[in-house]
Amino acid sequence: MLQYDLVVVGSGPAGRRGAIQASKLGKKVLVIEQGKRVGGVSVHTGTIPSKTLRETALNLSGWRERGFYGRSYRVKEEISADDLRRRLLITLNHEVEVLEHQFARNRVQHIRGKASFIDASTLQVIKDDGETTQVTGASVLLAVGTKPFRPDYMPFDGKTVLDSDELLDIQDLPRSMVVIGAGVIGIEYATIFSALDTAVTVIDPKTTMLDFIDKEIIEDFTYQLRDRNMKLLLGQKADKVERLENGKVELTLDSGRRLTTDMVLFAAGRMGATDALNLQAIGLEADSRGRLKVNPETFQTSVANIYAAGDVVGFPSLASTSMEQGRIAARVAVGAVAKEPPKYFPYGIYAVPEISTCGLTEEEMKERGIPYECGIARFRETSRGHIMGLDTGLLKLIFSLKTRRLLGVHIVGEGATELVHIGQAVLNLKGTVEYFVENTFNYPTLAEAYKIAGLDAWNRMGDIKSEL
Repeated sequence: MLQYDLVVVGSGPAGRRGAIQASKLGKKVLVIEQGKRVGGVSVHTGTIPSKTLRETALNLSGWRERGFYGRSYRVKEEISADDLRRRLLITLNHEVEVLEHQFARNRVQHIRGKASFIDASTLQVIKDDGETTQVTGASVLLAVGTKPFRPDYMPFDGKTVLDSDELLDIQDLPRSMVVIGAGVIGIEYATIFSALDTAVTVIDPKTTMLDFIDKEIIEDFTYQLRDRNMKLLLGQKADKVERLENGKVELTLDSGRRLTTDMVLFAAGRMGATDALNLQAIGLEADSRGRLKVNPETFQTSVANIYAAGDVVGFPSLASTSMEQGRIAARVAVGAVAKEPPKYFPYGIYAVPEISTCGLTEEEMKERGIPYECGIARFRETSRGHIMGLDTGLLKLIFSLKTRRLLGVHIVGEGATELVHIGQAVLNLKGTVEYFVENTFNYPTLAEAYKIAGLDAWNRMGDIKSEL
């Protein structure tokens, strides 16, 4: 039987980062991956594919240039599903090659197969050819990720009614689409297809969307979506979904409204991929969505030598945070010291337009009773924004009136997920409004919006010298 210091189940962001970290600490590590290639959901059906699809859609549609040349402007007149898939395959192959090289360089062993527990230290691995092997690990890190939630009442067929994994394999771009679910995944795909001039309708039983984002940012984002004729039917539920003989799909909503569309994307949540692990053999229990409960500081489960990290432990379910979770879990699992990560991390939503946020929202400031001031900058106020033809885009900074410290940065618009890191650094290093007022930013850049927003807040907060 093969013995290891750490056995990692899953090779997504949490699994690979955890495995490499343990190996760098001189430990013998094995990664078990059930997919055909390493990378997990992040590389093959999630983060990388959706972001590649987004970039391809924006490039081929000429979306970024429409501020100058009008809404009818297109780089490629007829965009096909093959156009989108071509770039996707190139990107995925590159990602897999990088990961395989990282494993080889760090002497991380990996095998293909489905893992399940025999006991807390022993796993059975069934390979594709049916061959079975057993491995033992002093510690085990579960980084199995998630899979789309597929309720029985939804008539999935992989062509006209799809989940977010199946969407990547479509043969034709739909002229119309209904997206069920106004969460991160639903909104990202809805806005990407809208940028490709598909008529998109979003349905969600909740009357609000993306509630963890600052409300002012969501209001601006919602305005932009409606301005380009996306339909947002919030507070409405699809009671019935049926495929019609003509190849279309009809939805009946609880409001009595009926919609006919070419394609339905069901994106109302994901499930932890824990059902095949035989968790009962070790006394672990997943929740109703297949997720595992862990100590948020060590990522240890209720079984002492079993750890879990990444999407399988729930919010925030980001590739970036999953990597850190995997690294911390691996360090704790092999007996190394693990520092707690900074309190505030950036959250990126790769919709069109992008949203990114770090720190407290205005709503959270009110709840905590912290006196505050906001600074706002619109991208059209920057020269770079004019050069790029931007007429939308908003950056919002929130400062404490008492300490003058930056406590929140919230951005909607082009490049938001890149720009947020300036605010993240200032926030975690406990910088104040004076940082933005007194420092020089490259000109012309979108980053100048930080200076504009800083000055906007500073003008209302007053000069610190005059208060001394």
